Amino acid sequence: MFSQVLLMLVAIAAGVAVLATGLFLAPLSEQLDDQAMRRALAIAQTTAAQPRLAEELTSTPASADGPVQAEAERIRLASGAEYVVVMNMDGVRWSHTNPAEIGERVSTDPRQALAGREVMQIDSGTLGRSARGKVPLRDDEGDIVGAVSVGIEYDSVRARLIHAIPGLFAYAGGALAVGALAAYLISRRVQRQTRDLAFSDIAGLLAEREAMLHGIREGVVALDREGRIRLLNDEAGRLLGIGDEAVGEPLAEALGEGRTTDVLAGTVTGTDLLTVRGQRVLVANRMPTDDGGAVATLRDRTEVERLGRELDSTRGLIDALRAQDHEHANRMHTLLGLLELEMYEEAVEFVGEVVGEHRATAEQVTEKIHDPLLAALLVGKATVAAERGVALRISDGTLLPDRLIDPRGLVTVMGNLVDNALDAVAGTGHARVEVELRAEGRTAVLTVRDTGPGIPSGQRELIFTDGWSTKQPPAHGKRGIGLSLVRRLAERQGGSARVAEADGGGAVFTVVLPEALADPGLAPEPAAGFLLENFTTSVEGAAEEAAAAAEESR
Repeated sequence: MFSQVLLMLVAIAAGVAVLATGLFLAPLSEQLDDQAMRRALAIAQTTAAQPRLAEELTSTPASADGPVQAEAERIRLASGAEYVVVMNMDGVRWSHTNPAEIGERVSTDPRQALAGREVMQIDSGTLGRSARGKVPLRDDEGDIVGAVSVGIEYDSVRARLIHAIPGLFAYAGGALAVGALAAYLISRRVQRQTRDLAFSDIAGLLAEREAMLHGIREGVVALDREGRIRLLNDEAGRLLGIGDEAVGEPLAEALGEGRTTDVLAGTVTGTDLLTVRGQRVLVANRMPTDDGGAVATLRDRTEVERLGRELDSTRGLIDALRAQDHEHANRMHTLLGLLELEMYEEAVEFVGEVVGEHRATAEQVTEKIHDPLLAALLVGKATVAAERGVALRISDGTLLPDRLIDPRGLVTVMGNLVDNALDAVAGTGHARVEVELRAEGRTAVLTVRDTGPGIPSGQRELIFTDGWSTKQPPAHGKRGIGLSLVRRLAERQGGSARVAEADGGGAVFTVVLPEALADPGLAPEPAAGFLLENFTTSVEGAAEEAAAAAEESR
């Protein structure tokens, strides 16, 4: 590649030198011709201005020894002209370089000069090709009595041109040498920067780069030192929701303000930074480049985070089942002891109390929350809360009909809020969490209060940003997404999510979801006991078996 670049640059320098020389020589020849004609004209004007020349022309015959010839020769020798010819009105010479031509008619047309006009031209005569100047000759009264013709030898003009060419070529050669040296230095620099790759190799690498960038399933965004997008592959455009029109725009204009812009711009530093763009959870990494820009990579963690949330839900379900199993085992042991001690009436009473307790919990939820998914969630959370020593209470103002348009979305919101509240109050004295869900027309309002330490006023907006968390990250991924998703879900429906200080201490989270419920009559409400019957079936069965055993013993 080095030799190719060098040859191209030298050829360009040589071509420029030749072109410049040709462009200089063409006007130089014309300039020299013009200078010669103007010089001949000036000599002719000086000759015609001699005070006695017109009188001598009209009063003396044409001869080699006449005063006109003498004056013309004096001027010719003094000026270096090829000839100085003085003629009368008939074009007959009174002077000439060759005395034999005196008395003869001039060889070129004198009519323009004899008519009173001054003439400059390149023409051929008896002495060959010359640059000529012709002027009229006037007497003291201003009448034209003849003309003066002066010629400058054309070979002298050509000689001046030829004489200038070697110097011009010397300058052109010097320029070519400088251009060749510059071409060599540039070629060496290009060789170092391209690592001596041939043009075909560079073209191949570029094609492979484009195919790789647009083929990988990872977003790549390149930024210049001014923070403008200079490269965007297909996956990055899909993940960020922008197109090729964003290339060349500042990052803030293309993406808008937010955490994603801060992460890509380097305002937020770190590795594997989480950010939420639309409905996608992205993992971003940023690497600065030597030119002051940066390259950022994006990975879609939506599926992974969804699996993580499902894993959290599964763990929550397992905790609930474990708590129920632990509680059920204790009660079965108690029941077994009562039966072994033949305390049958006490056993029947104990089973009734257990069934009543579970029924009371389920009834409390299902009477106020008619959506089966939300009711099941809160029943399960109540069991987990009881095991962790937290009192989970349904507010008296709670009443939510079974007209939810997106119950899964509310399950996500309520699950995140309750889990955060349980984590906040766990291990504190008089730990209590209160949940309130109510409908205001078609708007659903969710409120979760806790008796935990609360949220400092300076962090009440910060907790809703991606990646912010006070907890240790789980094994499957990063924390700091739950509250961010809660707010995004609320804002996507035109609502809001906020946190404030609860009465008596702690925090109160309020989520408003407009248009969350369908119009009355479009969705039938199930009976209040529908979920209760399914939830308490196993407990009632156990109670019936215990009662039957007691009757047999009697």
